[in-house]
Amino acid sequence: MEHNFWITEEPIALNDVIEKVTRREVGAINIFTGTVRELTDGKRTLFLEYDAYKPMAEKKLAQIGQEIKEKWGDAETAIVHRVGRLDISDVAVAIAISTPHRKAAFAASSYAIDRIKEIVPIWKKEHWSDGTQWIGDQKERHSYDKGIPTEEAMGNG
Repeated sequence: MEHNFWITEEPIALNDVIEKVTRREVGAINIFTGTVRELTDGKRTLFLEYDAYKPMAEKKLAQIGQEIKEKWGDAETAIVHRVGRLDISDVAVAIAISTPHRKAAFAASSYAIDRIKEIVPIWKKEHWSDGTQWIGDQKERHSYDKGIPTEEAMGNG
């Protein structure tokens, strides 16, 4: 299952993500894509930079997949998050979930994106027309004005 959860610097190929969860016994595959938007709270974004503590991020993505399996039974999940520079409309994250029925696929997909923002060590730097700022976590509760935390600060170094 680990190969279904990864961080990449390359553009995300949605068909590759969908392929990882395609099974003969499912009736629904829900795919969610998070893209870079131009306007946030009235500020014009030029581009974003994402960074991640990759080993831990991939473990946390796999944990989310396990949580989904526990909550929705016969669900198969694939999640990929892109790092590096992303321009407006680029896909930052793709989540594919297959289940026998559609309601579970929709619910699990919503759960997955919320959990990514809660527990996965991925940071973004907003590049606006009037400046930049590292956003400390994806729920945007904290800012890292001096950059992202080091592996030592995360307790892994």
